[in-house]
Amino acid sequence: MTSPASISSRIIEGLYCEALVLTDEVRSAFAPSAAANRSNQDDEATVALSCEALRTTTRMMQAVAWLLNHRAFLAGELSEFQLRRYGQLHPCAPADPARLPLLPPEMRELIAETERFHARLMRLDAGWRSPAADQAVDLPNPPQRLHGRARG
Repeated sequence: MTSPASISSRIIEGLYCEALVLTDEVRSAFAPSAAANRSNQDDEATVALSCEALRTTTRMMQAVAWLLNHRAFLAGELSEFQLRRYGQLHPCAPADPARLPLLPPEMRELIAETERFHARLMRLDAGWRSPAADQAVDLPNPPQRLHGRARG
């Protein structure tokens, strides 16, 4: 039940720094050179690695994009209307429980950490997108603008 403005720049900057560190860890873990070191894996493990790499990097790209949109809003580069309309964080596919056991424990923990991070951002996003928050903000909509012009 918050507005984007109530998510302080300090919170966004902290989350952004956390996202960059986590994204770098993901990049390192799933880099082709790291995958090449695991070349002795069976085909199922290789497929699991590829699938989870795609899910995990997509999750972090969406998180970073959401944070960049909020940074732009706080810097005055996006209006609240633009942020609400185009800056929504969407759910990501969770890791496949059937494939996770095929991955090393440290990779499974990294995947879980990205899921927890994304879930935190989803809660923030849902909080200020709730119907009560929408009513608190006067978003321009065409019928209201026309009605206002007709009166004034």
